[in-house]
Amino acid sequence: MPMSVNQPTTTGTLSAPDLVARAEAWMAADVDADDVAELRDLIARTTGTGIRTHAVAELADRFSGTLQFGTAGLRGAMAAGPNRMNRAVVITAAAGLAAFLAAEAAGVAPRVVVGFDARHRSADFARDTAAVLVAAGAEVLLMPEPGPTPVLAFAVRHLSADAGVMVTASHNPAADNGYKVYLGGRVVTGAGQGAQIVPPYDARIADEIAGVGAAKDVPRAESGWTVLGPEITDEYHAAVATLHDGAPRAKLRIVTTSLHGVGGAAVARVLAEAGFTDVVPVEEQAEPDPDFPTVAFPNPEEPGAIDMALALAQDAHADLVIANDPDADRCAVAVLDPQYGTYQGAETAFSQGWRMLHGDEVGMLLGWDAAERAARAGTGGTLACSIVSSRALAAIAARHGLEQATTLTGFKWISRTPGLVFGYEEALGYCVDPEHVRDKDGLSAAVAIAQLAGRLAAEGRTLLDGLDDVARACGLHVTGQVSARFDDLAEIGSTMAALRESPPAVLAGSPVDSVRDLAEGLDGLPPTDGVVLLTADDTRVIVRPSGTEPKIKCYIEVVSPVDPDASASTLSADRVAARERLSRVQDDLRATLGL
Repeated sequence: MPMSVNQPTTTGTLSAPDLVARAEAWMAADVDADDVAELRDLIARTTGTGIRTHAVAELADRFSGTLQFGTAGLRGAMAAGPNRMNRAVVITAAAGLAAFLAAEAAGVAPRVVVGFDARHRSADFARDTAAVLVAAGAEVLLMPEPGPTPVLAFAVRHLSADAGVMVTASHNPAADNGYKVYLGGRVVTGAGQGAQIVPPYDARIADEIAGVGAAKDVPRAESGWTVLGPEITDEYHAAVATLHDGAPRAKLRIVTTSLHGVGGAAVARVLAEAGFTDVVPVEEQAEPDPDFPTVAFPNPEEPGAIDMALALAQDAHADLVIANDPDADRCAVAVLDPQYGTYQGAETAFSQGWRMLHGDEVGMLLGWDAAERAARAGTGGTLACSIVSSRALAAIAARHGLEQATTLTGFKWISRTPGLVFGYEEALGYCVDPEHVRDKDGLSAAVAIAQLAGRLAAEGRTLLDGLDDVARACGLHVTGQVSARFDDLAEIGSTMAALRESPPAVLAGSPVDSVRDLAEGLDGLPPTDGVVLLTADDTRVIVRPSGTEPKIKCYIEVVSPVDPDASASTLSADRVAARERLSRVQDDLRATLGL
């Protein structure tokens, strides 16, 4: 099976002359004059004084491996060479996808929808994809403008497409781009129709890509694709409107940010259509900007990413903050939590208590809300989350007589759960409308959380009170992370190997009773790289490499029983104690893993 994104295959150490020879061969087969010029400049710098070492290392990184196609599609830095995102790599990938679809379609022209965000080169990569697919005999429907990933995912199902391609690097830094593939129509039926690829499709497409040959030899049509009109976006919004609860709208001021991505206008529209008109965007981040000038990492999870939104919320006396990542498939929520206020030093949003809810907290709120609706309707169904997400969802499902499913990480797994009512992963991904979008959707999630906040506000309550309700019914679940970014990918493997060889015996004073290796499979899940630690006090830790970034992540969950009649002050004290316990676990993990 192909390796995951950011883990290229390697061919050993190459000498500088060998690297230059490979680069020359690549340039001869390239299709983009700017990429050729950029690569030729890099080669010239390998012989310059002072900067030669850096240039040789850069050339080696580009040519001693190949950007691999896997379940995350393609994702990497934009530059010339086989281990980068560029037109040649995209054209080759499109040709491989075309060959795969031709084999699956059995003589019938496959239908493919192609979308793209506002990152550098996204539009070029989308047009190249359309040109290759049309030349290969496919019917191609190209989205009319840069747009959110959820709209593309909607279009795949709505237009009965056999495949969808979304050109985006989601929440990665500005230097990156990526290529997500969805399958549906006649290729994938059932619960997985319209979801992102999983094995064995990724390996079959990768095999086709490997046999394509030089990018310049891949046929590309000059025209022949259909550019969709604005109606596809209108139809997506009509689908989101089916989620409207019809409740009277309490006055609710919402601050929004799209982090320079494509979700700004879209989230304003879905909220307005749901009746939320007091919406204040962070103007500096409202329009698409592929350079992401105000954030180092355009990911709401990263420290500092939503600071401007929190500051605006404090100044505007807002009730809620909603932040989307650049392709709007993720949704972050922030609230004013007096328990977090310090009131010391300079007055800031943080000192006043503004904080982002953890992804698991939003998952609990939306999961409970979805379970309530399903229980009232008597339709049954399944709540699903990834293995690294909170166990609270299982308790919520049991409380409402619903099924619960635990999957591997990634919405490609969550979204294909049979009978799905609601799905989430702690990394700010939520599927509140699986009938229309079989993927995480930060726009429909924004509507769902705003509606819940509005209903609570009408009762004089907040989302924090909603979390207390869940804790009284299902126990207190407090989650957090420890993560580390690595420049040397080999260190990720060695760190995981060391953990398997010498797992901690105690975490935060509680003995580790169970160590399970996810590489051996767990509870029916396919094998994956990770280790699960369970302590005597029911604390759970899962350590795994990230699938999209050069990181190791440690997912921690502390669980405490709660009296069903516990007061708000008692629950507040319980949370403080649970967070202190979680902090001690974090410290122990850093020491164990050397992070």
